Amino acid sequence: MATITATTVKELRDKTGAGMMDCKAALAETGGDMEAAVDWLRAKGLAKATKKAGRVAAEGLIGLAAETKQAVLVEVNSETDFVARNPQFQEMVSTIAGTALMAKGNLDQLATAAYGSGKATVADTIKEMIGSIGENMTLRRAAHLSVAKGAVASYMHNMLAPGLGKIGVIVALDSAGDEKKLASLGKQIAMHIAAANPQAVDVTSLDPAFVARERAILVEQAKESGKPEAVIEKMVEGRLRKFYEEVVLLQQPFVHDPDMTVARALEAAEKDAGAPIKITGFHRFALGEGIDRPDSDFAAEVAAAASGS
Repeated sequence: MATITATTVKELRDKTGAGMMDCKAALAETGGDMEAAVDWLRAKGLAKATKKAGRVAAEGLIGLAAETKQAVLVEVNSETDFVARNPQFQEMVSTIAGTALMAKGNLDQLATAAYGSGKATVADTIKEMIGSIGENMTLRRAAHLSVAKGAVASYMHNMLAPGLGKIGVIVALDSAGDEKKLASLGKQIAMHIAAANPQAVDVTSLDPAFVARERAILVEQAKESGKPEAVIEKMVEGRLRKFYEEVVLLQQPFVHDPDMTVARALEAAEKDAGAPIKITGFHRFALGEGIDRPDSDFAAEVAAAASGS
């Protein structure tokens, strides 16, 4: 049997907001498997969708470089937010984003590509910046989108400088319609994605394992009602439809007009653009998402510094 430590219980509690004893019971029921314990708590109605688990846990900047028919996002992490406000660091991230546009978002090619007009590579430049500023930095990820016809729109939230911020979005619209109208619509959809954080363009694009996991949780929740299997199945299907409205871009209420879905907004825009419009893909980078950062006791650190220890 897996050993359940106080640290593990605290981690689960931080992720879910559930009570200490409930977290301990969940870990005991799942053999200490953190992900399974989160699902167990959700199935029992003791935890919500664990928004805390996706909190920003690293500093740095999201960089954006965009043209009419292609755009790219990069994430360069640092240890503190002070570095993100450093003009040298900002210039480096901007240059890396521009280089990523030429590398089509391929991270390996980007790391070995020449930085700016010099001979040093992007990877070498980051190492030099680490030595200069004195903080660890990483080139974490990059993503690229392009279209043969249409537009690739972008949006940067919490912008610190042009093309630099905390949440970046790019979205590709395939269409033979008016490019200016497409660019305007694309900006609105990119802003929607930044706010609503969809997981896929449509239901068929969702990860089957992601859907299966959610279905399993909904089944367990429905069984708590004690109703017959046939009724439970209908309950699950109804809740799945609601789930899709939350995570699928085309089915989400459009943030600019909640009375219609994104799909309906596209249909309405087609008349204005003069041609059918299809969203072929999007990327949303939120700074530090999914990166664990160890807890720190700031008061203890200050006390230690004051005592000279």
